[in-house]
Amino acid sequence: MTDTSLTAALVASFDHVADRILIAQGDRTLSGRQLRLAMDDVAARLMKLGVAPGDRVAVQAPKSIDLVLLYLGCLRLGAVYLPLNDAYRPDEIGYFLGDAEPALFICAPDAAAGLQQSGCLPNALCLHTLGLDGEGSWHAVEPSLAGLPPGPTSPDTLAAIVYTSGTTGRSKGAMISQGNLLANARDLAAVWRISAEDTLLHALPLYHIHGLFVALHPLLLAGARIDLMPSFDPRLVLEQLGGATIFMGVPTYYTRLLSMPELNRDTTQHVRLFVSGSAPLTPVTFAAFGERTGRSILERYGMTECGIICSNPLDGQRLPGAVGQPLPGYSVRLADKAETGVLEVKGPSLFSGYWRMPEKTREEFRDDGYFITGDIATIDADGVVRIVGRDKDMIISGGLNIYPVEIEALIEAMDEVGDVAVVGVPHADFGEAVLAVVCLKPGRVLEATGIVDRLRGQLASYKLPKAVAFAPSLPRNAMGKVQKAELRRVHAERFVPCV
Repeated sequence: MTDTSLTAALVASFDHVADRILIAQGDRTLSGRQLRLAMDDVAARLMKLGVAPGDRVAVQAPKSIDLVLLYLGCLRLGAVYLPLNDAYRPDEIGYFLGDAEPALFICAPDAAAGLQQSGCLPNALCLHTLGLDGEGSWHAVEPSLAGLPPGPTSPDTLAAIVYTSGTTGRSKGAMISQGNLLANARDLAAVWRISAEDTLLHALPLYHIHGLFVALHPLLLAGARIDLMPSFDPRLVLEQLGGATIFMGVPTYYTRLLSMPELNRDTTQHVRLFVSGSAPLTPVTFAAFGERTGRSILERYGMTECGIICSNPLDGQRLPGAVGQPLPGYSVRLADKAETGVLEVKGPSLFSGYWRMPEKTREEFRDDGYFITGDIATIDADGVVRIVGRDKDMIISGGLNIYPVEIEALIEAMDEVGDVAVVGVPHADFGEAVLAVVCLKPGRVLEATGIVDRLRGQLASYKLPKAVAFAPSLPRNAMGKVQKAELRRVHAERFVPCV
């Protein structure tokens, strides 16, 4: 494996399996040869629009094969791909476009007029459109292969800028190189033993590293097949699992699959690997899925800034509530050598820094190259990592540290509870008080005092919720993560102690 750029490795893979179908969506399929040709075609089309190697290409368009080809074409040219969440509003888009200064912005056809009217688009920005079924102005651009430069070969070539969610302060653009992506793809293909015999049912969005990097690169490099779904639909997933050997999802996907009576050992019998990530998978969901299907979900851990760092084993016991051990060649540690502390990571997939934020980059890296994740974790004697919360989500009540995950796991295990989040809210005496926001299952009844009473024998008194609020649902982002900042904001003024 002498290829050092993701582009070169993908080209070699496509040439090696030229006649094999590698990606499909409905009746449309593309072979390795067709993907190889499409990379050049898209790169030439980008050049026609004035995009040069190193230029940014911002994209907020529906998931489709054409969107995958657009990404591959950016890699081929050496342009920098900038994926934008479908849910971003004009003001948010305006920030990203102003910060990254892309040479080209591609959006959905039905969004173009509204974005132009909003005033969020820079005047000189080149704008084109791409729809779910290939409609839009993008395909009207006539490519010319004349003058198309060779593909990038350096691992340091910038491949993508992926903006973090920005829950605190400005969103930061993580700069991810082709070498970062290639290393992580090869490592994941090895530890999960992905081969040309595999088929991935791809239900994830393509604006996040889970769906764009983790779910594409290892499969394409292995010559495996990817069946694209436009979006996650639990009923359609169960109908199509019979043709898949791998399924990747966020925890919300698995809880929704569990709500389907059709989920059983028969509908999942062909799938050798179920992967979960992007948000914590609760022990309750892990156990329920195993009982229904006879399959154990493999939970892994990663971040935008570092790709996948840890994974539960492909063979052997997968521990509920744990994200496994570091991948070979990666290392993790806890800050200040604490038993529970902020996780710091290092490895070949670690990003180079934040776009145009040198000071923030310096703040997030240790002098010896470790990246400070902001996730609070434990590491046992066998090197197994457990994430217990985010640094900013830790509750300090009466001077004592409280980790929400511990309390959430106990409440979710109650039969009446469908979902729960624990946050800290301001308290005049304790500084912060523990608040549990609980979603009950349909038709179930449970009093706030009843929840606290059940916890008394399982938690130290200082960890007990001082209040319980009931809600029909929890605010989550597109990847299933609970928006705890929103819960803290909403409930800060509604805090009513129950103990």
